[in-house]
Amino acid sequence: MTHLPLAVSLLRHGVDGIDDAMLLLVAGRRRLVARLAAGKRRAGLPARDPAREDQVLARGQGLARRLGLPPGLARGQLELLIADACRLQDPESGETMSANSPRSPLRWFPPPRRWAPLLRLVPAPWQRQAMERVVGRLLAQPIGVGDLEFMQGRRLGIEVSDLGLAWVLELDGERLRVVEGEAEASVRGSATDLLLLASRLEDADSLFFQRRLEVTGDTELGLTARNLLDRLPWESVPLGVRILLNRGARAARSAREAWQGDAA
Repeated sequence: MTHLPLAVSLLRHGVDGIDDAMLLLVAGRRRLVARLAAGKRRAGLPARDPAREDQVLARGQGLARRLGLPPGLARGQLELLIADACRLQDPESGETMSANSPRSPLRWFPPPRRWAPLLRLVPAPWQRQAMERVVGRLLAQPIGVGDLEFMQGRRLGIEVSDLGLAWVLELDGERLRVVEGEAEASVRGSATDLLLLASRLEDADSLFFQRRLEVTGDTELGLTARNLLDRLPWESVPLGVRILLNRGARAARSAREAWQGDAA
């Protein structure tokens, strides 16, 4: 047996103690959730509460940022706890069913590339207005505090590869506008991955590391935009928008898993 320095041995014991404490806390959380489920049934309340789930994620993500935790790590742990709570409160819920299950209706939903020809029929002005409205809602707080000053007079492209859509954004005063012309830098990804990023279900670093998102053109501008995406104050986004993004991103991810399962 390798002899370990005393300092290493003590630190390992400390890590083991924290692991034990985490499991004890999870066990305590499950007991509280079980009592909560019983209380909901007595009160005639639904087992699932999407708004509450989003609040748990937003609150946890805010604390994670203050503690300096990687956003992907914190979000992953919270999602596991939420999924476990859903199973405890509603054993028959869809959370326990695999996305690849033949019973899942998502496997019949057309993948994004099938929608591309239809989306090309949408007039360009309508597309621009929709894009400006979406990014305006998501980035209202960073724009208000000046976090997007680096984009004054700069042009950043957003490309949705499987939908064949692309926009060029420029900050005009305190408003992001879709403009004509070439982008200095572009962020490119599939519709599902961009939706997962916008909903904070996956972090920018993970998506770029896995090459599911790409930055082209001016590297400094692109990386600055990427870093901003990881610092977005998710809790400041209107609750209704958060719920819509979260549910849409989860459905898109499950549908993609179902399509991949069918292809395999």
